[in-house]
Amino acid sequence: MATVIDGKAVAQTIRSEIADEVRRLSQKYGKVPGLAVVIVGNRKDSQSYVGMKRKACAELGIKSFDIDLPEQVSQADLIKQVHQLNVNPDVHGILVQLPLPNHINEEKVLTEISLEKDVDGFHPLNIGKLAMKGREPLFLPCTPKACLELLSRSGVTIKGKKAVVVGRSNIVGLPASLLLLKADATVTIVHSHTSQPESIIREADIVIAAAGQPMMIKGGWIKPGAAVIDVGTNAVDDPTKKSGYRLVGDVDFEEVSKIAGWITPVPGGVGPMTVTMLLKNTVEGAKRTIEQNN
Repeated sequence: MATVIDGKAVAQTIRSEIADEVRRLSQKYGKVPGLAVVIVGNRKDSQSYVGMKRKACAELGIKSFDIDLPEQVSQADLIKQVHQLNVNPDVHGILVQLPLPNHINEEKVLTEISLEKDVDGFHPLNIGKLAMKGREPLFLPCTPKACLELLSRSGVTIKGKKAVVVGRSNIVGLPASLLLLKADATVTIVHSHTSQPESIIREADIVIAAAGQPMMIKGGWIKPGAAVIDVGTNAVDDPTKKSGYRLVGDVDFEEVSKIAGWITPVPGGVGPMTVTMLLKNTVEGAKRTIEQNN
């Protein structure tokens, strides 16, 4: 049976490291990291994500700036809000919760976030530097960073290994493949137009699944002993649950856990780590700024 990578436990360990760093900055410089979370409208999933982020900030001593804007806010007003946060010296990280309403151009808004405060790691310059050899972005996107952190803290070697990333989204698939490449893996991306994906996945020592397809990856697709990181979070009908559904990943956990060497569960794998990486990015950004200015 595969070793189940407990994302909650790893996240807890990292959070205590973050809390130590926050205390150190506070004692030495009299300043604490600040994270601004901007949410537009009242989508239930976005609200719960934002609630989690704000609660985590409170627990670790990070100052939270809460910007709640109505669904019909204009793009110009949203950008104005971002500019105000860019110049606020107490804010070290700015997160605009996606998706934004249809009348707002996400790319335009994200590009307006100061590079020094782009704790989501989605600024084109940060992604561009991630794609270039010998360049280091200021911030790495949180979910891909979480995937690699889980691998390294579980003792999985990345260097020289064959890695397959399933999915090519800007948020997970593409940056995860770039991060694996930076860590000296040989990387293949499997996507919706890839023919015979299972034969490619079967060769991988490391699989990062981020396709958004419930239980798509079966036991027979996995090389024995491979490390499998499941980013998928899909709701499937389950009449036995009070909610009427349960969450599953992109990987068939029952089957794959009998063949893989390591596997992350859903929920409880990558999810708890993503918010933790956001907090880690915020503290790293704060440390950079505070130490430069003192």
